Amino acid sequence: MRFAWLVARRYLRSPNRPAVLRLVTLLAVVGVAAGVATLVIALSMNSGFRSTMQDRLLGVTAHVSISHPGSAALSDYNQLAERLGRVPGVRAVAPAIYITVLLSSGGRAHGVVVKGIDPAREQKRNEALQRIVAGSADFAPDADGFDSIVVGKMLAGDLNLRPNDYVTLTSPAGHMTPFGMIPRSQRFRISGIFDSGFYDYDANWGFVTLRAAQNLAGVGDVVSVLEFRIVDADRAEQLAAQIAREAGPGYVTTTWMDENRALFRALSLEKLVTAVFIGLITFVAGLNILVVLAMTVSDRARDIAVLMAMGARRQQIRRVFVLLGVAVGGFGTAVGLLAGYSLAWAAGTYKLIPLDPQIYSVPFVPFQTNPSDALWIAAAALAISVASTLVPARSASRIQPVELLRYE
Repeated sequence: MRFAWLVARRYLRSPNRPAVLRLVTLLAVVGVAAGVATLVIALSMNSGFRSTMQDRLLGVTAHVSISHPGSAALSDYNQLAERLGRVPGVRAVAPAIYITVLLSSGGRAHGVVVKGIDPAREQKRNEALQRIVAGSADFAPDADGFDSIVVGKMLAGDLNLRPNDYVTLTSPAGHMTPFGMIPRSQRFRISGIFDSGFYDYDANWGFVTLRAAQNLAGVGDVVSVLEFRIVDADRAEQLAAQIAREAGPGYVTTTWMDENRALFRALSLEKLVTAVFIGLITFVAGLNILVVLAMTVSDRARDIAVLMAMGARRQQIRRVFVLLGVAVGGFGTAVGLLAGYSLAWAAGTYKLIPLDPQIYSVPFVPFQTNPSDALWIAAAALAISVASTLVPARSASRIQPVELLRYE
């Protein structure tokens, strides 16, 4: 092995190689580096989108929810919350009621989802209410008795809303009068504006108190769901089953994974497709290594014959060409990993690639580098490089010294 590496290293450093061989070798290194760097950046982008989406979803949604099937409400929610809050692994429990209403102000209207909450419980666990960019998350009624609402930044921008402005919420859950069914309307004061960083919530959500939401829905002291925050969000499915058993028959639990399964499945499929198709770049670079070694065998056939005539074994000759391919592929892989991780870090840290949040839900392309990806990317690139050396190495080891040196 030392002999094979000595020969391979001297050849790579030799200034007497033909210019075309030097050029093709450089192109092979660049090809491997480009394939590896592109794959690192693409996987970092995919991981960044997945991590950012997950973090922001978990910041504004429940890890586990429990409700009655259908539209049945929870009337004993306080007792149920106290009992289920003692389940190991549960960090917090909060009741909630959801209503789809029409929010109108200044002649403009927008359909929104209003979430009725217990402010004392929700403000400690909902990151949206901790990211107030204007006003405050104060749900106390004003001097005239109007309830307060906290809305998203995008919604406030679309309707030109500011703290202390007044809006009207109209609920389809109306009440019967002698003139027929009339929708319920209620006036609210904008107490604060939040910026969760997630477009769907910032553009279509608002928070009011439980009592105000119950009035809008025309119901009594009931809620539609109990929402749980747990210690380990990745164990949501196991804990949901435990909560359902503790709650008893007639209750259904859902997790944040169930509600967003299609999104994360699409991201996983995208990661696989990205790895396969960008990996083809490295495969093409491997073909360049094969071309380099094939040209080397043709150019150095007499030198190989001399080495064999001096006692070099065929196995050693094969090793020389395998090491040549590994050296080219390894150097390209190292350069690609360094460039890929550097570019991904810079793009993620300085937010170099902006996005339209209305389409992608985030204002910039997030990058999250995963050091473990470097292992299998490097292994795949080196495997392709080694595979590319097999045919040229076999051809070099089959050279017959007598035939080549007969007339020398």
